[in-house]
Amino acid sequence: MRCPFCKEDKDKVVDSRSSEAGRVIRRRRQCLVCKKRFTTYEKIGESFKLYVVKKDNSRVPYDRDKIISGLQKACYKRKVSVESIQQIADSVEENIFKNFDKEVSSAFIGESVMSHLRAADKVAYIRFASVYRDFKDAGELINEVSQLIRESENAGQPKLFDG
Repeated sequence: MRCPFCKEDKDKVVDSRSSEAGRVIRRRRQCLVCKKRFTTYEKIGESFKLYVVKKDNSRVPYDRDKIISGLQKACYKRKVSVESIQQIADSVEENIFKNFDKEVSSAFIGESVMSHLRAADKVAYIRFASVYRDFKDAGELINEVSQLIRESENAGQPKLFDG
């Protein structure tokens, strides 16, 4: 494995974890030359593909990078770390592979991402939900934000918004 920083191929594995479904192995590595740490993900090669069934009933191959891209857009300029985004993607992917063999609906993926974002960052959740749920007008968006505020107040959490 080449270090992404100094490009040397001398490293050691510091930590190794597999997902519950056993399909992805996360390895934390340290370069022996520059001493920087980096993470690699290993996927088990499979002879079959998992397909995502979209709203229009078309089918496309499952692509983890699409989940990460959506999370990155939702979390842009928010205090959500890259590692948190990876952990959310890991959890969503584990849930997918635990429950589906050949096909998974895009609705299942979207709802799973939203449930993790809702717990991680409320603003990122609203950003993701506004695209995923395709709000037709500001009223739908306001209803979603109002529901978040009510839930936060009922849970005794600090106010989401001042104003």
